[in-house]
Amino acid sequence: MSGRPTRPRRALISVSDKTGVAELAGGLADLGFELVSTGGTACALREAGLKVLEVSELTGFPEMLDGRVKTLHPAIHGGLLARRGVDEAAIEEHGIDWIDLLAVNLYPFEATILDPDCTEERAVEQIDVGGPAMLRAAAKNHARLTVVCDPGDYSRVLAAFRNDNSTTDLRRELAAKAFTHTARYDTLISNYLRDNLTDPFPDTLVLAGSKTRELRYGENPHQRAAYYRLPATEDTGIAAANQLQGKALSFNNLADADTAIQCVGAFQDCACVIVKHANPCGSAIAATPQAAYELAYETDPTSAFGGIIAFNRPLDATTAQEIVNRQLVDVVVAPSVPPPARDALAARKNVRLLEAEYVPADRSSGLDLKSTAGGLLAQERDTGRPEDRELKIATRRAPSTNEMDDLVFAWIVCK
Repeated sequence: MSGRPTRPRRALISVSDKTGVAELAGGLADLGFELVSTGGTACALREAGLKVLEVSELTGFPEMLDGRVKTLHPAIHGGLLARRGVDEAAIEEHGIDWIDLLAVNLYPFEATILDPDCTEERAVEQIDVGGPAMLRAAAKNHARLTVVCDPGDYSRVLAAFRNDNSTTDLRRELAAKAFTHTARYDTLISNYLRDNLTDPFPDTLVLAGSKTRELRYGENPHQRAAYYRLPATEDTGIAAANQLQGKALSFNNLADADTAIQCVGAFQDCACVIVKHANPCGSAIAATPQAAYELAYETDPTSAFGGIIAFNRPLDATTAQEIVNRQLVDVVVAPSVPPPARDALAARKNVRLLEAEYVPADRSSGLDLKSTAGGLLAQERDTGRPEDRELKIATRRAPSTNEMDDLVFAWIVCK
């Protein structure tokens, strides 16, 4: 690698997610790197048989405040921010050691707040301060050093050093990733602290989705597309769907399946909804999934062709076989699909079969967003139901009980 310093290179490693860290550190040690680490990471590396220098030995200052202050020290940030050809005199004057590689990932704040029993005190203790500060410092100085925050990049970094490749482009890419990582982390914290505030519309709206899949194309074949999952969301809905069989989900499949899941989740009774082109073309409630499906299908058999079928109850084998016998279908989604139902649908190998917990209407949260050219429209989610509000009869004849039930049903489907 061009411009390699004659002194031993130094790597600072401090990670909460220790996946692959021993392999990374071992590879760096083989390449002549001196390893510096903190607390639990240092213990893990020593257990792997590696020689590690504690951060406190580098700073001359012990960890304090129950670990809240470990790396917030000029000896660390000077070593990260120092520029080659500019800051040598200052580094030498203050006895600071250069740091050439930083591997950091952050306290598991997201996993912590997803725990239903999480208290605010516990959540606050999982707000990482030193980690983001180091990531930002190293990413700012990516012209000189390498920063890595994703265990998935460890092998790429090692390969670049082992092959003596120039890492200029890789360093820039990883620096961008580090800033994205800290931005997402800060967004999680900001959203958590805003949760109990009465105004749902902050002055600055920050989104921090994580790409979960590349799509073959968008709404049309000439459009590129991807799917992003928003942070700190429950394992419900299309975002958490588990695909059991079939071709890869398309942009339109995901959009239609989301519509179907949200619609079927609005019913407490056993329900089936069939969606085509983002609109319900058949929907019904009944005593069983099979009966609900048959009624939904009979609403409009022509539009149901090639549609998306969603249930809010487990899919049984009899209903699955009925679908196979009756129609061509793109996607079938249910909260669970036992093996007999999977076997019935296996005959249609291209059918995308999904398990996804529906989202009950009264648990829908967050903002409903729609994009415009250069902006976003934001509104509260529509969780209201007709029985929750005063219904005014505008005709001379009041609806019968059955007619009112039908109107409420239609209102739920149409909203």
